[in-house]
Amino acid sequence: MSDEAARRSALDVLGPGLVTGAADDDPSGIGTYSQVGAQFGYGMAWTMLFSYPFLVSIQMICAEIGAVTGHGIASNIRRHYPRAVLLVAVTLLLVANTINLGADLGAMAAVLNLLLPGPILLYAFLFGVVSVLLEVLVSYARYARVLKWTCLSLLAYIAVPFVAGVDVMDVLRGVAVPRIAFDKATTMALVAVMGTTISPYLFFWQSGQEVEEQHRLHSRPLGLTPRKSRAGLQRIKIDTLVGMAVTHITALAIIIATAATLHRHGITQITSADQAAEALRPIAGEFTFALFALGIIGIGLLAVPVLAGSAAYGIAETFGWSEGLDHKPKEAKAFYGVIAVATLGGFLLNLLKIDSMTALYWAAVANGLLAPPLMVITMLVARNPHAMGRMMISRRLQIGGWLATLLMSAVGVLFLLS
Repeated sequence: MSDEAARRSALDVLGPGLVTGAADDDPSGIGTYSQVGAQFGYGMAWTMLFSYPFLVSIQMICAEIGAVTGHGIASNIRRHYPRAVLLVAVTLLLVANTINLGADLGAMAAVLNLLLPGPILLYAFLFGVVSVLLEVLVSYARYARVLKWTCLSLLAYIAVPFVAGVDVMDVLRGVAVPRIAFDKATTMALVAVMGTTISPYLFFWQSGQEVEEQHRLHSRPLGLTPRKSRAGLQRIKIDTLVGMAVTHITALAIIIATAATLHRHGITQITSADQAAEALRPIAGEFTFALFALGIIGIGLLAVPVLAGSAAYGIAETFGWSEGLDHKPKEAKAFYGVIAVATLGGFLLNLLKIDSMTALYWAAVANGLLAPPLMVITMLVARNPHAMGRMMISRRLQIGGWLATLLMSAVGVLFLLS
């Protein structure tokens, strides 16, 4: 195999998992990790190492559901469970996604305002329109290639710790030694970090994208070809491991960067986009705001379509509508209509005029509280022989998935009790 062919083969392996991982560091994630780094220094860095295997487990499970059955999560719930279960799952997804969409659009508008002062509501609306048009008018194959590269805008955060004069031993202690207090601020930060890392929209998106890949490649679901499934499952494993590593390395870099800059200089509460941007000053200098805006807007343009698209998958699968980004708009009008309506719903939340950084943080908290019941339903589907046939998830994945569900449930309860 030539070097060029080998590189092309490696890139082909990285698809839904890489895009999902990159979208996980959406503006809500960047805002949450920045706030945690500013507020607690390196004290919450351990959450990134701790949460990685749990995120990998649940995302691999979601991917396998799509690849094995040829249907997304909502479609499998509709086919094998009472309608009440389906309505609960889709309602939770819509609530979480709408809140997240609103926070992300507002943050994108706020950072653009740093460079080009103007009407923030208009900016938020225009970002929503651009995101919808990209998702509707650009073919899935081309769109997927673009999405794979938009995550490069986050590399700026990875560079900051190398020039900000971090104390390596303090960083290592923060990463390796869990430190947690049971006060309201700490438990809220914990549920926000876990919520923005293990988010409901990621479940439906990666599962739906595995189905999209099958349609694009004209291949059959793995459940119909179990003897040939090993290569498919191995691809999912590598794709998910790499994709989730991207999001965790970037998130850890954001926490370290803000701890080494904002926290060190006494800024422990981020209340505006310009404060969050200051974490990039060690490498950007006078171009700090421009680099921050590039990162937030670039990853926002990736994440907003993912948020709206995962909602569309859930609704379309609920009602049995034609769905998928590989369809032309006239072939899946309702599916694309949901994308537009979900994005509009997110925009309308900005009329409440909540500060963009505060909205990002609370969006992460909402994700953390709404994720556990969706994870329970997902685990039931993954172990249902009527849905998965002989290819139910492995015992190792089952243990990892249930531990992830238990973790998210415990964090949510801890926050509510505090």
